[in-house]
Amino acid sequence: MKQTLNFSLMDKLREECPLVHNMTNYVTVNDCANALLAIGGSPIMSDDEAECADITGISRALVMNIGTLNQRTIASMIKSGKKANETGIPVVFDPVGAGASSLRNETTKDILSQVKIAIIRGNLSELSYIAGLSVSTKGVDVAEEDMNHDAVAVAKKVAKMYETVVAITGKDDVVTDGDTVFVLSNGVSLLSKVTGTGCMTSAMLGAFAAVACENKDYDYVDAAALAISSMSIAGEISFEKYGQTGTGSFHIGIIDALSNMTANILQEKCKINIVRE
Repeated sequence: MKQTLNFSLMDKLREECPLVHNMTNYVTVNDCANALLAIGGSPIMSDDEAECADITGISRALVMNIGTLNQRTIASMIKSGKKANETGIPVVFDPVGAGASSLRNETTKDILSQVKIAIIRGNLSELSYIAGLSVSTKGVDVAEEDMNHDAVAVAKKVAKMYETVVAITGKDDVVTDGDTVFVLSNGVSLLSKVTGTGCMTSAMLGAFAAVACENKDYDYVDAAALAISSMSIAGEISFEKYGQTGTGSFHIGIIDALSNMTANILQEKCKINIVRE
C-alpha cells in the first residue's frame, strides 16, 4: 500500500511535455487543450476514424471522453484504444453521463470490454453505473439520489473489476487502485459553475499518466491524484483572486494557476488522507 504521493511527477511532466491524444467532447475541447498546455503537456485533438489510430500511435497517452457522443466517434475511440493498447501507452477513460442513456451505457460497456484502461475518471453516478449499482444519472452531473453510495466502496469495486485506477471526483475526491485509497479534499464549489473542469482534469490526467507510464518512480495513482489536485488547487488559487468578480475571470484564473503549478505548490497545498481498512 502506498503511503504518500510522489509530487515530483509534476515537475517531471514539465520537463518532458508529453503529447496527449484527446478524443474529447466538443463543448470543452478548447479548454482541454489550454489546460494541457498550462500544466506542461502537449495536446492533439483528432477523432476521425481515418487518422485517429495514426495519431494515437505518435502520442504518449490517449484520453477518451464520451461527453458529446455519436456513432462516428464511438468507432474511432475503440480503434484508437486498441492502438494505444498495442503500443503500450496509457488510456484514460472519462465516461461522461454513463447511466443517462442507452447509447452511453452500451458505449461504456463496449469500451471497457475492448480496451484496457489505465485510469477511469468520473463522478459518483457514472462510476456507480459502471459498478453495477442502480443510478439516477441526470445529464453529466452526479444525481442527488446517488450521493448515498459509498464512493470508496464504488471506486474499489470498479478498480478490481477492470484492474485499473479509479478516480471519483466530487466534494471529496477518491483515488484507488483497489488497494491504496487516497481521499483528496481540495477545491471550491465555484468549480462546478465552470463548464469543463472535469474534462480538463481528465485531459491533464493523460499527461501525468504518460510520464508515470515510462518512469518506475511513479504510478497511475500518483498521476490521477496529482491531476485532480492540480485542478482543485488551481480553483482555490483562482477563487482567492477572482471569486467575487465572476465565473469568467475565475475560469481564466484557473488556467493561470495551472500554468504556474509546481511540485512544491502541490505538496504544500494538497489535502490528502489515506483510507485504511
